[in-house]
Amino acid sequence: MPILGIDYDKCTSCMECVRECPAFLYHENEEGKLIYADPNNRCILCGHCISVCPEDAILHEDMGETFTFEGIRNLESIISYNDLFKFLSALRVIRRYKKDKVPDDMIEKILNVMQYAPTGANVRSENFTVISDSEKLEEISSAIREAIESHPNFNARFGPTFKHLEEEGKNLFFNAPHLIVVHTTMPMTVNFINIGNILTYGRLAAQSLGLGTCYHGWTLMALEINNKIKRLIRASGTTACAFTLGYPSVKYNRVPPRAPKSVRKV
Repeated sequence: MPILGIDYDKCTSCMECVRECPAFLYHENEEGKLIYADPNNRCILCGHCISVCPEDAILHEDMGETFTFEGIRNLESIISYNDLFKFLSALRVIRRYKKDKVPDDMIEKILNVMQYAPTGANVRSENFTVISDSEKLEEISSAIREAIESHPNFNARFGPTFKHLEEEGKNLFFNAPHLIVVHTTMPMTVNFINIGNILTYGRLAAQSLGLGTCYHGWTLMALEINNKIKRLIRASGTTACAFTLGYPSVKYNRVPPRAPKSVRKV
């Protein structure tokens, strides 16, 4: 049981854990003592009790390390809305890459950020696969192309694009040196939302390091046609999506226009 209880030498009975726990596992007993009890394993391991405790009095194990930083209680002091808006709105799909490999330590930084992406009910069943072998990427690209071209509707839509890429000497990953796959064995309809969040965190982390990415919808399409491609991308379970990663060989000078969405205020 990862949450072990309360360190009473530190606890000041502020009751923040009681108010924060989504499973209502903290309460006062008949003697008025604050206790943690989870006889039915209802804890979702969100860690909110650990984060909210001002005295770091929640005992836990096998959950990884906690950390804090200056400004954590006032996150708006770290980055302004205007800076965040510019950074988010400038995220582009990169289809032109340099040949250079991304160093392992930079990839690790991206994967580390992806660990903190939100998931529904804190179900963290996702795993990552990083594919950097050039021959393997070519093999996967060919398998994805074959699968999509075998589907009449998809082939009509994407076949000409594939031929154009071939003429340019590019594979379906635009010759990006890396492919990061996120996959899960958990059979849940929320998988795509969870994985989408994780991919977005990874793409934004990559952008902060001067790298480029492309959410690779063709991988998802091909998996729906030929499930055996999962073996090639080392993905297990029910759902898998991916993004390419590399140094971009293109610079953008402005944010493209976006039509305003319809908003209903009730």
